[in-house]
Amino acid sequence: MWVPQQLPEIARPLKKAGLKLKPEQLADLTGDPMGAVVSLGGCTASFVSPQGLVATNHHCAYGAIQLNSTPENNLMKEGFNAATPADEVSAGPNARIYALDSIDDVTDKVMEAIDAAADGLGRTRALEAIEKKLVADCEAGEGYRCRLYSFSGGNSYRLFRNLEIRDVRLAYAPPDSIGSYGGDIDNWMWPRHTGDFAFYRAYVDKDGKPAAYAEDNVPYQPKHWLKIADRPLQAGDFVMVAGYPGRTARYALAEEFNETANWTYPVVGAHYKRLVALVEEAGKADPDIAVKYASTVRGWQNAMKNYDGQLEGFRRIDAATSKRTEEEAVLEWLRGQAEDGRAALDAHATLVALDEQARAHRERDLVFGQLRRTGAIGAAVQLYRLAIERDKPDAEREQGYQERDLPVFEGGLRQMERRYDPKMDRELQAYWLREYVKLPATQRVEVVDAWLGGNDDKAIRRALDKLAKTDLGDAEYRLGLMKAGRRDFEKNKDPAIRFAVAIMPTLLALEEQGKARAGDALLARPLYLQAVADYKASKGESVYPDANSSLRITFGNVQGYINADGRKQASFTLLEEVAAKATGEEPFDAPQALLDAVAAKNHGGLADRRLGTVPVNFMADLDITGGNSGSPALDAHGRLVGLVFDMNWESVSSNWVFDPAMTRVIAVDQRYMRWIMQEVFPAPQLLQEMGVPAKQ
Repeated sequence: MWVPQQLPEIARPLKKAGLKLKPEQLADLTGDPMGAVVSLGGCTASFVSPQGLVATNHHCAYGAIQLNSTPENNLMKEGFNAATPADEVSAGPNARIYALDSIDDVTDKVMEAIDAAADGLGRTRALEAIEKKLVADCEAGEGYRCRLYSFSGGNSYRLFRNLEIRDVRLAYAPPDSIGSYGGDIDNWMWPRHTGDFAFYRAYVDKDGKPAAYAEDNVPYQPKHWLKIADRPLQAGDFVMVAGYPGRTARYALAEEFNETANWTYPVVGAHYKRLVALVEEAGKADPDIAVKYASTVRGWQNAMKNYDGQLEGFRRIDAATSKRTEEEAVLEWLRGQAEDGRAALDAHATLVALDEQARAHRERDLVFGQLRRTGAIGAAVQLYRLAIERDKPDAEREQGYQERDLPVFEGGLRQMERRYDPKMDRELQAYWLREYVKLPATQRVEVVDAWLGGNDDKAIRRALDKLAKTDLGDAEYRLGLMKAGRRDFEKNKDPAIRFAVAIMPTLLALEEQGKARAGDALLARPLYLQAVADYKASKGESVYPDANSSLRITFGNVQGYINADGRKQASFTLLEEVAAKATGEEPFDAPQALLDAVAAKNHGGLADRRLGTVPVNFMADLDITGGNSGSPALDAHGRLVGLVFDMNWESVSSNWVFDPAMTRVIAVDQRYMRWIMQEVFPAPQLLQEMGVPAKQ
C-alpha cells in the first residue's frame, strides 16, 4: 500500500506491471485521475460524472439505505432508483464526502512539541495540543476538514486538508438480492457474484461551497471524474486501486500479534456471534427491530467472519512463528551493532512492557467499554462528557467534543432515532451486564458494582428496570441535552444519565492511564520501527508504512490464484453463474428480472468476447484492507474498470502478515454494473450521465 509520494521511486515495477500513465501523474493527488478519488470516512468512493455523481460499494451505502428504510418501504429489499436528482434522498446527517485538497509535511513541528514534554502523559497531551492547533489553522478556510496522520509509528506526520461535502444523497442502490448477493455465506469467498455497487451524489450551496442538507442545494461539480473504461479488462492486465485503507499491523511486535490472535479475535468474535443471534431473534418477532439494527448486524457479521478468516490464515501460514522469527532477526541485527543498536533494543523492551500493562485489564476494558457505549447509556455518556468539555476553551477540549465536531455529534443523536429500539436496547444492556458480573474481582469497576448492588439476575433485572425509565429514546429530549451544563446533568434524575455521571470519574481516570502509555510509546515505537526499516533496507527490501486511513495506491495484475486446497481459481466470474447459484431464498434470491435476462442470453452488448458472456467479479493481486471498500479499480490508462469490495478468504490475515502468493482483491466489474443498470434495475439516466450508452 504505497503512499503516492513513493510512486516515482517505483516507476520501474509500475511500468513492468503495465502502467501506461507516467508515475508522476499518479503522484499528483489533485490531478487526473487521483483527484476523482474521495473518502467517505470509512469507505472509499470516486466521482464518475461532472455533476457530482459518486460510485461506491452497496455495503458502504448500506447505512444510508437503512436510514431511509421502514418495514413498509424497505429500500434494502426493494432497492432505490431516483428518476431525477430531485428524487434523491439524504444519506443522513453524518454522511460525508472528503475530497483531498492538499498534504503538508509537519513532522518537525510535531516532533518539537513531543520532545519538549517531560513524561508519557505530557507527550500525549503535547501531541493532542499541536494536532488541534495545526488542524484549526488548516480549517481556517471555509468548508475544509483537516486531519493529522502519523506514519511509520510516528517517524513522520502529514496534515491532510479535504473539502468536506456535507450534503450527500443516495441516487441509486440495487436491491439486496443484487448488492448483497451471497450475503454472509459468500463474504470473503471466491468465486463471488455480487453487484456490490451504489451511487451517491454530492451537493453544495448555490455558491459552490459545502453546506448542510438543504432543498435548494445544487450538485457539486468536481474538477476531475473517472471515465468508464473503453477497453475490455482481461486476465493479466494491469490494474491499480486508489483508496483509503484503514489499519494494518505488519510491523507490530510479536507480542502484540499473539494478543490479537490468542485473545482479541476469538473473544470479540464470539461476542459478535452471540449479539447477531440476539438481534436476529428479536427481529423475527418485530420487523422494526430488524430494519433499525440491520446496519449494526451487518457490521458485526463482517467483523466476526473477518476474524475467523484471519485466525484460519494465521494457522495456515504459522504466522506466530514467522512474526517471532522476523522480530528476532531484527533484534539480532541490532545486537550486532553494539552501542548503535542499544536505543532501539531498549525501545523494543519498552513496547513489550507497555503491551503487558495494557493486557492486565483487557477483560474489564472490553466489557465495560461495550456497556458504556450501548444505546441509551452511550448517548448519556457522550452528552455528559460534552457538558464537561464545554466548560473548557475550545482548543483545550477533548477531540470529538470541539465546535468542529458538533455537527457530527448532533447527527449521531438524530440518527439514533432510526437505529434504536428500547426493547432491543434492554436486551443488549442485559447481555453486557451478564458479561460484567462474570468478571473476576480484579477486573471489576467499583462504581459499577455499587450501582448494580449485586451479582445475580435479580440485580441485573433491577438495573434494567431502572434504565428502562430513561427518556433518552426521545429525540427532542436528547438534542436538548446538547445545551445542558455539567450541573444540569449532575442534578438530572434520568437513570441513564445518573449512571453516566457515576462512572465518568472512572472513565476519565482510565483515559489518563491509556494516554500515559501512549505517550511512552510515542518515544519507543518510532525508534524501533526505524530500526525495522533500516534492517529491511539493509537487505534490499522495499519499505512502506502500515495503512493508517490515508490515501494509498496498490498495483498489480488481474489474475486468479491456487487456493489452500490446491485448486486453480479463475480471474473472472460469469453472468450465468449468478443464475446457477440462485435458490430463490436469501442470500441467493436473485431477482426474476435478472434470471429472465440470463435465460434469454440478453447480454446487452456487454459480453466479453473471450469469456462469451458478461463478467461479474474479478480478482487481482493487489494489497488492500478495510477502508478500501468502494475504491475504484483503474486500468493502465487510469479508467474505471470496477469497484473493489472484498478480499479472498486466504488473504484476510494479510493485515498482520502479507502473503503475496495468496493475497487477492475482489472487485465488481464495471460491465456487470452497467448490465444491471441496463437490464435488471434500469437507470439509463445515470448511464447517460457517466457518458456510456444505455445499450451497445
